[in-house]
Amino acid sequence: MTSALSPVQFDISETAHAPFPYFLAERCLDLEIEHALLDWFETDAPWRLVEKEFYEQYEFSMLDAELPGVVNALTSSKALNRLRAIFERQFDTCLTSRIDLVAHKLIAGQRIAIHNDYLTGAETHRLTVQINRGLVDDQGGFFMLFNSFDAGDVHRILRPISGTGVGFEIGPNSHHAVSRMHSGERYTLVYSFHADAARIPH
Repeated sequence: MTSALSPVQFDISETAHAPFPYFLAERCLDLEIEHALLDWFETDAPWRLVEKEFYEQYEFSMLDAELPGVVNALTSSKALNRLRAIFERQFDTCLTSRIDLVAHKLIAGQRIAIHNDYLTGAETHRLTVQINRGLVDDQGGFFMLFNSFDAGDVHRILRPISGTGVGFEIGPNSHHAVSRMHSGERYTLVYSFHADAARIPH
């Protein structure tokens, strides 16, 4: 079975340190797994609607679900450990063995307003991987990075190209959002990592 999220397939195309540390990856998933995920997401995945103050979306934990066939590779210890090593190297940090993996789905009318994900004692790094049938600009669902909490202070707008990823360090300034979906379905894998304070040099 082909390994998911291996360093060979995880092609980091760009890194940046402002307005917060992040990187862009052009290819994050083995194509066989990506296609299997899409088929499952569109049919039998256990989606549940979640409504919060700044977003409305469908989601579920990949770690608690019964994953079909090759999709199981995403939660293997080998794949997760490899991914953690990539993040430790990219962000010059030490992470615990805990990695959370949640699937998200946005449909027409849904969006995620500007936020930073920062909570004291919670996750410290995140990877979002886009999965879809080929969304076009008119359908919306852009991943947006901001220089501040001002929604007009846009740093960068990223198209939801399937297979691409954004990794970033969570902090008070890690402001980001997802623009409103106008049609279609936008799927995302969201990996969350936790800093190991005992191992990080001070």
